[in-house]
Amino acid sequence: MAELSKLIHVELDDHGLPAPTAEVERERKVALFDLIEENVFGLVSRGDKPVPEGPYRLMLSIKDRRVVCDVRTEDGLPASEFHLSVSPLKQVIKDYFQICESYFDAVKKLPPAQIEAIDMGRRGIHDEGSRQLLERLDGKIETDMPTARRLFTLICVLHMRG
Repeated sequence: MAELSKLIHVELDDHGLPAPTAEVERERKVALFDLIEENVFGLVSRGDKPVPEGPYRLMLSIKDRRVVCDVRTEDGLPASEFHLSVSPLKQVIKDYFQICESYFDAVKKLPPAQIEAIDMGRRGIHDEGSRQLLERLDGKIETDMPTARRLFTLICVLHMRG
């Protein structure tokens, strides 16, 4: 993958969605920051059409129960757009948010050993969702697990608000 195959800007289209909780907003900000700091993101060639070179800008939104990934060049020109059904991720997103709620509650009142056990479960569910997302992105983009983890977090934020 070319060195310029990365994201330089990521935006969430959350217009019309309810405001997130403070914890969800913090997770969103961390995921966005970490994603821009370090990521692997390259478009996969489809047929005879040439792939615009990166770096890329990404707008994520939810429309009709689908994640819309609008990829643009550094200059803002359309590079690719693809839609991912949320249905295959629905259960893992639900599980992830349930365990996140437990984790946020635990941090406020439980001892460190119990918090650590819940956090291990949270990371395991997050990894599973990220693996499923990697499978869904196959043939659309080339990426790595850390990038998929951050994208999964952002999709969860949009999904739970939509």
